[in-house]
Amino acid sequence: MTFPFTLRTVCFLFLAAALGRAGEPPIVSPEVLPDHRVTFRVRAPRASEVQLWGDWMAPNTPEPMTKEDGGVWSLTVPSLEPGLSIYTVSVDGVTTPDPVNPRVKLRARTSASLVSVPGNPPALWEARDVSHGQLTVHWLKSSCLGDTRYFVVYTPPGYTPGASTRYAVLYLLHGSNDTPLGWTDVGKANFILDNLIAAKQARPMVVVMPWGHAVPFDGPQDRNNELFEQYLLQEVLPAVQRDYRVRSDRAHRAIVGLSMGGGQALQIGLGHLDQFGSIGAFSAAVPSHFEERFQEALKVPDSTNRKLRLFWIGCGRQDGAFDSNQALSALLTRCSIHHTFDAAEGRHNFAFWRRQFAELAPRLFSGD
Repeated sequence: MTFPFTLRTVCFLFLAAALGRAGEPPIVSPEVLPDHRVTFRVRAPRASEVQLWGDWMAPNTPEPMTKEDGGVWSLTVPSLEPGLSIYTVSVDGVTTPDPVNPRVKLRARTSASLVSVPGNPPALWEARDVSHGQLTVHWLKSSCLGDTRYFVVYTPPGYTPGASTRYAVLYLLHGSNDTPLGWTDVGKANFILDNLIAAKQARPMVVVMPWGHAVPFDGPQDRNNELFEQYLLQEVLPAVQRDYRVRSDRAHRAIVGLSMGGGQALQIGLGHLDQFGSIGAFSAAVPSHFEERFQEALKVPDSTNRKLRLFWIGCGRQDGAFDSNQALSALLTRCSIHHTFDAAEGRHNFAFWRRQFAELAPRLFSGD
C-alpha cells in the first residue's frame, strides 16, 4: 500500500520520536516548568523547519523551534494560564499532534495535543475533593440527519434516576472542528459545576452536550446550523425530556455555546423563546443578517425581556470575533433588549471559555 506523502511523513515522525536512535534518551514534551513556562520538544533530525502553534497565540502565527543536538527541536514559551491548552507542531509543513505527548485532543477533522498547567491552589476547573456528577454517553438514531450519533449528558451529584426531583437543563454547545466531549475534555464544565455546586454557588442542573456538526465537517456548511436546530429540537430535546429527570418549562431550560456553538445558541434561543429562558454566547459566530432574522424578538423588547431570565454575551478583546460580538451588543442595546456583554481580556480559546462558563453558571436558574 502506498501512503500519501503527508501520512507517510507523519508515520515516520511518530516512529522516530518514539524510538529515537539507539542509546538516545527519550525526550520530554511538554515540560511544564515551576514558573508555568513550558518547553516543547520534537525529535526530527531530517527536518529543515519545525514550528509550534498554541491556542494562546494569535491565529496563524506559529513560532519557530530551534534545532539542538541529536536532531531535537525545542521551544520554551512564556508562562501559560493554569488549565488545559491546545497546541500542534508543524514539521516541514506537515501539522501533527506532539508525537511523544499521549494527551490528544480529538476534533471533528484534525487532532491536536493538550498541555496542562496546574493552578496553585487548584483552579475552579480542576478536580477537587468534592462529590462529582456523572457523564453519560447517550446514543440516538437520528431521522433528521440519517445517522446514529451521541450526545453527552452531565447529571449532578445526588441525581438518582428513580427519584422525583426534576432539574433545570442546560444545552451546552461546542465550537467548530470539535466534538461533544470538547466541553469536558478541555472546557472541564463538569468539574466547574461540581465545584460550584459543592460551594452552593450554582444550582444542580443537567447539562446536555450534543454534536454540533450536522453535516460532515469537510463538506458544504451552509445548512449545518439549520439541520442542527432540527436535530436538537426534534430529537435530542424530546429524548432528554423522556430519559432524564429534567423540567420542561422555558424558565428552567437554557442554551449556551462557544464560537460556532455560540452562534447556534443565539439562533435557536432567540428563534424559540417559547422553549428557552436563558441564552449564553461566548466568542460567538454571530448569525448573519441578525437584525432581519430576529426582528420578531427585537421589535417587541418588553415581551422578549419578560421571556428571557438571562441573556449573556462574552468575548475576549484579543479575539477575532470581538468586533462582531460588540456590534451585536450595541444592536441589542438600541433595541432595548436586556443583556450582559462581558468584554474581557482573552483570545479564542478554552482558557477564556472556562472563565466565561465559571462566570455564567452561578447565574443560571439563580432565582429558583
